[in-house]
Amino acid sequence: MAHKTAPDSEVDFVEKARGFWEKNNKLVTYLGAAVVLLFAGWIIYKEFVQKPKIQKANDLVFVVQKYFGEFANGADSTKADLAAKVLNGDGASAGALKIINNYGGTPAANLCRYYAGACYLSLGQYDKALSQLKHFDANGATQIESRAYGMMGDASAELNKTSEALKYYKEAANVNSKDEYTSSEFLYRAAAYALSTGNNKESLSLFKKLRADYPNTEKGADAVRYLARLGDLAD
Repeated sequence: MAHKTAPDSEVDFVEKARGFWEKNNKLVTYLGAAVVLLFAGWIIYKEFVQKPKIQKANDLVFVVQKYFGEFANGADSTKADLAAKVLNGDGASAGALKIINNYGGTPAANLCRYYAGACYLSLGQYDKALSQLKHFDANGATQIESRAYGMMGDASAELNKTSEALKYYKEAANVNSKDEYTSSEFLYRAAAYALSTGNNKESLSLFKKLRADYPNTEKGADAVRYLARLGDLAD
């Protein structure tokens, strides 16, 4: 069988490829080595830096969670002392602020932002509460996300940031509309807050939504009374 000569286009391609390699083989080799080093560095960081950091933070947050549980369920007279322990520790164990500062990027540090926000709110340090809660990620836990937005609404209301407070209350209500208890609570809070700040039109709209969407909840029943007060007597 007669030998077929490669088409000129194939010859040109081979020659160009050979020429590219001759001119750039060092660059290609260096780039390949860099990719390998970056990948190896990522593996080393994940296994020998990130994992131990996460484990250490998890060990430390256990005590913070204990104090936060006592803070959340305790009497008002004990809240200030327990909030201080949540934030700053008890002398033997680290508090939420240290975990946030020293173990940033870990799930424990993220959770500590929620704890810190709640404690600062209780202590009347509203700017600090907002700062912590704005950086908190609920990671799909809708009830916690709703409560975080609700606390941001409370802090903003205390700072007379009217539009921000109303926005956060509405966001708290909208996180999971199927959660009737939580959503009706924050929708009620948004409507009542709008009324308290003289925004009757917005309040009327929100109370109507509350009555329509959550008629079988306690807050949905309360909406009827407010609607009558606002002049809406429709059934």
